[in-house]
Order: sequence, then structure tokens, then C-alpha cells
Amino acid sequence: MQLSAAPYEERLTAPRSWWLISLMVGVALALIMLPFGTLPLLGGLVGGTAVAAVMASAYGSVRIRVVGGSLIAGEAKIPLSALGPSEVLDADEARAWRTHKADTRAFLLLRAYIPTALRVEVTDPQDPTPYLYLSTREPEKLAEALRAGREAAG
Repeated sequence: MQLSAAPYEERLTAPRSWWLISLMVGVALALIMLPFGTLPLLGGLVGGTAVAAVMASAYGSVRIRVVGGSLIAGEAKIPLSALGPSEVLDADEARAWRTHKADTRAFLLLRAYIPTALRVEVTDPQDPTPYLYLSTREPEKLAEALRAGREAAG
């Protein structure tokens, strides 16, 4: 028996410019180590670049998935039955919901380098979270996957 594929899966990877910044951190550390000789210079270049790249990769390794009747967003796993309607947010609306419209009780999976987002209401009366704010490059596809998942669950 073959398992069905997830209707939606997205990895919020760090932008390409962050990898260049990682290299620049390594160069900066190498320049700091320059007075101590060639070997410390190379160690600073390699070590600084590696540490910065690991940090960029870890921050960009967050996933959003709709699978098995649940929405998995980073560390959060929410059953689709606890979710209400969703709203696709363009860049301006997403910025507004990140700033002056934001509710401190909301769950935010926020990546500032992703301009669009999806806001999903939480309908579970036991949950104090009013909505989920999910940064996503494809908010329409995520909204459709949530709708299809709720319909399939019945």
C-alpha cells in the first residue's frame, strides 16, 4: 500500500542573499584573524562561513504542511477541524497583520523576507489563539489545501 502524497508542502528557505552574507561573515572573521597568521585566517574564513551558513539554514528550514487532517506549521500541529476560514494576504495586507493589526495571542510563523501570507481563523473554543499568521510564498495553494483537507475530513 502506498501512502498518498501531502496535498501541500512548503519549505520556507532563506533567501539567496543570506548565503552571500554568510560568506561575508567568514571574510570578516578572517580579516579579524589576519594578524595572527595564515592558519588562523583560514580557520576564521571557514569557521565563520560555516557557522553563519548553519544559522541561515536552520532559520530557513521551517516547513508548512497539510497532511493527515492536520496543518503542521513549524512546531505547531493543528487539526483542520479547529480551523476556520482563511484569508490570502498580499504584501501590504501581510505587513499590516504583522504590525498594527496583529493580535499578541496569535500564532505567527513569520519570515519577513516572504512578502505574502495566509491568515487562518482558529474556531476551537478551547484555544485562546484567534488566528494563525503563516508566511508563505503560495498563499492561494495553501488556502486551497486547507479547504480540500477540511472537505475530505467531512
